[in-house]
Amino acid sequence: MPFVAALIGYVTKRVAIEMMFRPLEFTGIRPFLGWQGVLPANAERMAATATEMLTTTLVDPKEIFSRLDPAQVAKEIEQPLLRVVEDVTREVMETYQPRLWEVLPNSAQLLLLKRVQAEAPRAITKIMREIADNIEDVLDLKHMVVTNLVRDKALLNRLIRDISRPEMRFIARSGVYFGFTLGCVQLAVWTLTRSPIVLPLFGLGIGWLTDWLALKMIFLPREPRRFFGLYTWQGVFQKRRDQVAADYGDMIAREIITIPNLLEAVLSGPKSDRLFAMITREVQKTIDAQASVVKPFVAIAVGTKRFQEMKQTAAAKAAERVPETIRYAENYAINALDVRNTIVDRMRKLSALEFEQLLRPAFRQDEWKLIAVGAIIGGLVGELQALALLG
Repeated sequence: MPFVAALIGYVTKRVAIEMMFRPLEFTGIRPFLGWQGVLPANAERMAATATEMLTTTLVDPKEIFSRLDPAQVAKEIEQPLLRVVEDVTREVMETYQPRLWEVLPNSAQLLLLKRVQAEAPRAITKIMREIADNIEDVLDLKHMVVTNLVRDKALLNRLIRDISRPEMRFIARSGVYFGFTLGCVQLAVWTLTRSPIVLPLFGLGIGWLTDWLALKMIFLPREPRRFFGLYTWQGVFQKRRDQVAADYGDMIAREIITIPNLLEAVLSGPKSDRLFAMITREVQKTIDAQASVVKPFVAIAVGTKRFQEMKQTAAAKAAERVPETIRYAENYAINALDVRNTIVDRMRKLSALEFEQLLRPAFRQDEWKLIAVGAIIGGLVGELQALALLG
């Protein structure tokens, strides 16, 4: 009987853990006959909760982007940038006035290209400096993180599951010990009463109590505490603070606050129009400053209005090429932003309560469902056990 109780304790924990994360999408007949993992079902709320701490406590966009040296970024992308400038200049001229571009002497063409190419790094440096100084105007970090986590539920699962694997193992193993202990009590009660109701009731109680106790022991007590003068206990999650910080920082830097994700957020996020306005302004300034050698020819040939359209087209084409160009500076940016170490350092400085909020929201709102499922499974196994003993 104690061994069956230990099995109930273990099985109910494993079921509860899997129900936290699987399935990613609702399986069954909506709205009630089926199941979706607790995390995936509440992806937006979970993502918003995780992001709130990340963006308000752990990562300050203005601070980390101030670590980028605009001149160094321009240096890292210099060669691909020069190719982009040449391609854009030729495309625009050939689109708006192909004959004029063809009849221009090669020396005039080269002079224009060289002058614009010479100015391009300075323009990029200026744009990067303006972005760093006004990062909140072009990047909504919270929106970026929530969007990525909601869009990729498997990523949200990994974010919680990967940093809490030891806690999950503790939950499963604790079911064996708690179940065996309660099973010994169950055996004594059964021996004294021989009542058929004892086994399903104890099964129900073992499933409920062991799930509830295991979840509490992950987080509480927040500080080491001595019990009965015999042993000291601290919540498993709290005890692993340094390792959790390292794992969390690694995952955020590797899969969430990445250069491709930041680029996507800046270029297509809710504030992207401000970035393109900034790029357009700088490109048009550069064209005005450096195209004086051919501007009279172009303005006469195509007209002032058409010339303004040419500048806007050049700016738009340049902006389209920004992602592929900036990626040449990805390695530099990763090291300069240092997202991973920033998160690790700040997580280690959190209070015990703040640290608990990193994982606790994943369990709190729907943990009663997991406990209830454990109780039901325990009760059913107890009923089968009673039938076997009495039948």
